[in-house]
Amino acid sequence: MIAIPLETDNMVAEIDGPIGSMTFNKPARRNAVSLDMWEAIPAILDRFEQDPAVRVIVLKGAGDQAFVSGADISQFEKVRSSQESNARYEAVSGEASRRLTACPKPTIAMIRGFCIGGGLAIAVGCDIRIAGEGARFGVPAARLGLGYAAPGVKKLMELVGPSFTKEIFFTARHFSAAEALEAYTRRYCSTIGDNAPMTMHALKRTVAELMRGEQADLATCEALVTACFDSQDYVEGRQAFMEKRRPVFHGV
Repeated sequence: MIAIPLETDNMVAEIDGPIGSMTFNKPARRNAVSLDMWEAIPAILDRFEQDPAVRVIVLKGAGDQAFVSGADISQFEKVRSSQESNARYEAVSGEASRRLTACPKPTIAMIRGFCIGGGLAIAVGCDIRIAGEGARFGVPAARLGLGYAAPGVKKLMELVGPSFTKEIFFTARHFSAAEALEAYTRRYCSTIGDNAPMTMHALKRTVAELMRGEQADLATCEALVTACFDSQDYVEGRQAFMEKRRPVFHGV
């Protein structure tokens, strides 16, 4: 396992074979996300995206109490108490969210315990969410007087629909979900990590373009599909199938 040095101790980034792990590391505060943690997310993604060995990215929280329990409200007097400071906070957190959504590699949120507010926004920004039986979700904005920007609301709405989005915000209640624990998540990631990276990248870009409706860049989608068929990985996939063995892909 390779540890990646960061400017904050509140985030941990590691590479273990094809899996890049991003850990929110503030268990004493249930991994409440602070400004330095938002700032670290693009830096970690840069490292994972530039490493061809990394095939899948997992986001998780330190300890067993929380994925991310929301924004670190204890910071708000310092970083969100004026129009100027709030604008900077929104810019930093918005860029982290944008980078997570735009990541060309598959991203998985492994959720244990609380996944609240900003934590839910992070989880929604991932491609897949796998939640333990005791996971708790919610957005307490209505209890804090916060406003939620349209891009974040849109992502949640696309995932759960307009009615449930309103219920989540209107009630500010916690709701539960149960799918899988850490061992299952690791097996799931290993399965993805064995697959062809060019195929996964093409699929992610195609889904993103199709969601744009009439503005979709279908030519780019077609080019990505053509690149898959022209790749050495496609040759390897065919040969492995005929030889009844596991393929070994290199992303070229």
